[in-house]
Amino acid sequence: MTIMATAQLSHAPRSHRTSKETVFPTQITNEHQSLIMVKKLFATSISCITYLRGLFPESSYGERHVDDLSLKILREDKKCPGSLHIIKWIQGCFDALEKKYLHMALLTLYTNPKEPEKVTEIYQFKFKYTKYGATMDFDSSNTSIDSRGSSEDIKRASILLIRKLYLLMQNLEPLPNDVTLTMKLHYYNAVTPHDYHPPGFKEAVNSHFLLFDGDPVNMHVGMVSTGFHKIKVKVTTETGRVSDPEDSTAEIVHQGLDCDEEEEENNTQIQRMNFMFSQESSESSPKRRKVSEPTAAFISNSECKADPCAS
Repeated sequence: MTIMATAQLSHAPRSHRTSKETVFPTQITNEHQSLIMVKKLFATSISCITYLRGLFPESSYGERHVDDLSLKILREDKKCPGSLHIIKWIQGCFDALEKKYLHMALLTLYTNPKEPEKVTEIYQFKFKYTKYGATMDFDSSNTSIDSRGSSEDIKRASILLIRKLYLLMQNLEPLPNDVTLTMKLHYYNAVTPHDYHPPGFKEAVNSHFLLFDGDPVNMHVGMVSTGFHKIKVKVTTETGRVSDPEDSTAEIVHQGLDCDEEEEENNTQIQRMNFMFSQESSESSPKRRKVSEPTAAFISNSECKADPCAS
């Protein structure tokens, strides 16, 4: 999906103290409520990323509220086909989450449709499912918050992560005018049927590596654990594209995409000049993680431009 990023947005979440329309559920005491929470947190995060990176116009977003924060959430906008595709991708992730198949979702931005492996930014969402249920795990070495048993703590942790995501977006350099988006879904092989792909996705091609031209840097956003689901988020880009890393609340480390020891290994690696996202050293390895990609990726969206005058 090629789009124009002509109006990079630099908004902080606005205050709104009287709204009755909220984002997250008020109670998270069972697996169903936890799943709703994780879905909304994931969708809210994707919306924040696309809005603050200026990928879609104001008309593609509705307004929702979390406590005193006013957030922009993607909605169906027939005038902007690109936003419709992103929403379909999110819905496909929901299907995989409901089935407990989804291990990781990678939202990837790049500039040359002929070279999708050469990326500009990667947004990594990793999911875990505990014996109590699913958890959405935001990647963080020192900001992890285990909120099991307290709905209010889970909500506070989620709000904190959204705030950190907003702050992190402020520290990224503007995107090139023309960028292409895609999303790769990685699954837990042990439980995912061989022929499974959620609606809107197909088997991925050439999904075993991603490259950065410069020195890549990982920025950990954090983690939320509900006791049923866990979600972890990390942003990777080139060091030179982070304007003030010292001011960022996210931890910055030079290493590969996160891979937990207790999970099925995918041997993610990183090299100093060329970022290599490798599932296995051998293409034929039986442990190579199953991956899906959108069936409608790289749809031209040049008619859907962010409004430079949008506020």
